[in-house]
Amino acid sequence: MSDEKPTRRDILRPLHLLGIALGCGVFAAVVTLVTTGAFTARVNNAIIAGTYQGLTPLALGLVVGGGAFIVTLLLLSMLILAVDPTKVTKTIDRPVLYDAEPGDDTAAGASEGTSSK
Repeated sequence: MSDEKPTRRDILRPLHLLGIALGCGVFAAVVTLVTTGAFTARVNNAIIAGTYQGLTPLALGLVVGGGAFIVTLLLLSMLILAVDPTKVTKTIDRPVLYDAEPGDDTAAGASEGTSSK
């Protein structure tokens, strides 16, 4: 492993989030194309002959892929809002969901302020 610890800002770059959303959208579009039979001769012949009823598999794949892209992008952006801006430049030394270590001052101050008496 390398000694460099990434900051939250390095992990949460907007271009990376767009890439993740694009990957999800392309995956959803490809799965839709495969399941609707877009690559079969029967469906393609029906489309060419004009006897195919409903939305063509290509159009349906674009709609589903676009929807998956938008939903993924919205979900990731909502999760980004949960990150405390003061902790964006701190390095990540250990997993985020672990309990606070005894020598950690920021976790002790936060737990004292949230307790009700």
